[in-house]
Amino acid sequence: MQEIKGVIFDLDGTLIDSMWIWGDVAEKYVRSHGGTPSPTFREELRTLNTTEEAQYYIDKFGVNLPVEEVIIGRDDMMLEHLKTVVQLKTGVMQVLKELKKRGIRICIATATERRLVEPSIERHGLGEYIEHIFTCTEENTSKSSPDIYFQAAEFLGTDINQTLVVEDALYAMKTAKEAGFVVAGVYDKVSDDEQDEIKSVCDYYWITLDEMLAHF
Repeated sequence: MQEIKGVIFDLDGTLIDSMWIWGDVAEKYVRSHGGTPSPTFREELRTLNTTEEAQYYIDKFGVNLPVEEVIIGRDDMMLEHLKTVVQLKTGVMQVLKELKKRGIRICIATATERRLVEPSIERHGLGEYIEHIFTCTEENTSKSSPDIYFQAAEFLGTDINQTLVVEDALYAMKTAKEAGFVVAGVYDKVSDDEQDEIKSVCDYYWITLDEMLAHF
């Protein structure tokens, strides 16, 4: 691996095995408001940030609530899963400990709301390794734009060509790569149909995160 001084991790699907549950929760939420998700429903949500997803429910399925209430309702359904069911993905603690040992700075950039991120960080004991959490909502952006990655790199104090972005979602990998970051893709079963393209986009590709250590 080329010299890396900072790492920006995604959370869902990269550090925690939660993407499959997000899809279940999204479908449950829409059905609870009388909607019927289409066969392509989960695919359509992949590139949306939290606010965009809430607006999608309003526009597509007629959920008659303000965006803020839609977000709260959907997140309330997810929160219990994050507190009790969702586990770390393979190799996460091993990697975080090694990065810290080597003095490589670490932060998170996520499309997930902070009130869902922080319980996951606390439950799995990640706080001592993660220096800062950037959320798309707070930065008023999505991962279709590189802004959140630039903000994270600025915080880390690292040049983008020495900053590794680790993601499971193809669209986010493309965004980071086009912006000049070093990009690694981590396998997640929810994106199983995109793995060939992910491999073509990324500088590195790992089935499990601990494979990262072989490149140091």
